[in-house]
Amino acid sequence: MTRSLKKGPFVDDHLMKKVEAMNRERDKKVIKTWSRRSTIIPEMVGHTLAVHNGRKFVPVYISENMVGHKLGEFALTRTFKGHSGKKVEKVVTPTRAPGAPGAPPPAGTPTPKA
Repeated sequence: MTRSLKKGPFVDDHLMKKVEAMNRERDKKVIKTWSRRSTIIPEMVGHTLAVHNGRKFVPVYISENMVGHKLGEFALTRTFKGHSGKKVEKVVTPTRAPGAPGAPPPAGTPTPKA
């Protein structure tokens, strides 16, 4: 369910203050934040935010098409290493014993011309 429009987007106060201060100073430093729940607003466009993913800070450059999304969407918390691959087994073709004398040759084998 989406957030009510009358409430507006949620942005942590400490993050909002840092972004507004950087916009006033026209500064482009990286801002470290643990607030993955904050919504990206137009004032953040052009800044780089280092969003914590639980282990380290992931730098996220904010562009216009990210507005309205949450910061946590761009700092993945899980690394998928892939499922275990199927083991490639050598296919052993059984060697055929020679047929009985006078028996027709197996299908697919060339017949000698006399």
